Amino acid sequence: MTTPTFSIGKAIKYFILIIVAVLFLMPIYVMIVTSLKPLDEVSLATMWSLPSSIDFSSYAEAFGKLKPNLLNSIYLVIPATIISALLGAMNGYVLSKWKFKGADIIFTFILFGMFIPYQSILIPMIQFLRSVDLYNTIPGLILVHVVYGLPITTLMFRNFYANIPDSMIESAKIDGASFLGIFRFIIVPLSITGFVVVAIWQFTNIWNEFLFAVTITTGDKQPVMVALQNLSGSQIVQWNVQMAGALLAALPTLLVYIFLGKYFVRGLLAGSVKG
Repeated sequence: MTTPTFSIGKAIKYFILIIVAVLFLMPIYVMIVTSLKPLDEVSLATMWSLPSSIDFSSYAEAFGKLKPNLLNSIYLVIPATIISALLGAMNGYVLSKWKFKGADIIFTFILFGMFIPYQSILIPMIQFLRSVDLYNTIPGLILVHVVYGLPITTLMFRNFYANIPDSMIESAKIDGASFLGIFRFIIVPLSITGFVVVAIWQFTNIWNEFLFAVTITTGDKQPVMVALQNLSGSQIVQWNVQMAGALLAALPTLLVYIFLGKYFVRGLLAGSVKG
């Protein structure tokens, strides 16, 4: 029978991990504590201290101001995520299983879209949206995120579909299955984990995106991330309301990772090894 030995290396590793975790959680602690304080208790001197009494009025005030913008973000992120995921899946399916002349060149050009800076296309993008009457609209913002999300969703699905045996596609063709029939009844059921990965990725990026939202939309059409800056006020900064608003705005993406995080990791690993 062997007795467990104390590993200095393991102890140092866990100590470093604990320190890093504490440093990472410190801003979150300050946000939560500040959001639960009344305004007269909020100051730099008492930043780390717990509130004398828990006050949820800042959350009520922040939610009242951000509610229309939260709805705008929901109206934006759900269709943009679904459409970009479906189009990316279709692109990945075609480029990985229906090889044709020039497919690799087309895929390369699609990937170039990932490296185009947002700032370089703002002016022509706004001009285009104005010409089609989609400027300062949620559908216009959806269009922008779908187009800008296609390169990464196409890449993800193409890599994922590379692991599906070509023999399955050939057998379906022999049985008379059509292009869309193969995609609907074979590819889609086999790529649920891929859809989860892409959906989480797109949902997070679109929800947290700021530049497109602040340049394309104004007033009551703005998503929640843009509206957060309006909580600062003109003369007195209500830090408790701002912190509560920031936590409310971050809650949807946090919930997505809490409930779907394991599927996200599983889906990433599913396409990492072939054969």
